[in-house]
Amino acid sequence: MNVASTDYSPTPRKSISWSVALSLFFILAGLIAILLPPIMGLGVTVYIGWLLIVSGLAHFVFAWKSHSAGAVLWEVLVGFVYVFAGGYLILHPLAGLLSLTLLLAVYLCIEGIFEIILSFQIARSGRLWMIFEGIVTIIVAVMIWQTWPFSTIWAIGTLVGISMIFSGISRLMFSLGRHRAFANPA
Repeated sequence: MNVASTDYSPTPRKSISWSVALSLFFILAGLIAILLPPIMGLGVTVYIGWLLIVSGLAHFVFAWKSHSAGAVLWEVLVGFVYVFAGGYLILHPLAGLLSLTLLLAVYLCIEGIFEIILSFQIARSGRLWMIFEGIVTIIVAVMIWQTWPFSTIWAIGTLVGISMIFSGISRLMFSLGRHRAFANPA
């Protein structure tokens, strides 16, 4: 049995071209997001709003399935909070984007602190990289925080765009590697 064919057997050969196309789409969408960060930021805000509404509805469904009065009350209250927050983000996307940007700065600051603390819990070999990552994350958080509310214009859209580009590149490299494996079964 061929080792190369077993490593990539879950993905059919014909789907590689679709995977490459999706990779290029992610890269292009990421570039557009970086070039137009306010539009991407508003899009992310509306998307998160819809996710919150769907989550709130899921809490209502779960409340219907709960058997105790306390669980039903809790699930209904949490569901209302989710639906209210999601509706607010959808109806007021600019105010929602302002809030999300501030929340992003707080999140990144906490993440950076935890990365530095975690670096002292791991082996010495990766410690400096973890400390470096934590410091850079805190610097980005401070940059967003100090320029808030003006950072609302660029922060979320730019960061989502960068993430999309890296996702597209990694998917593209993986797809091209599978293509080479199919072309050279060895």
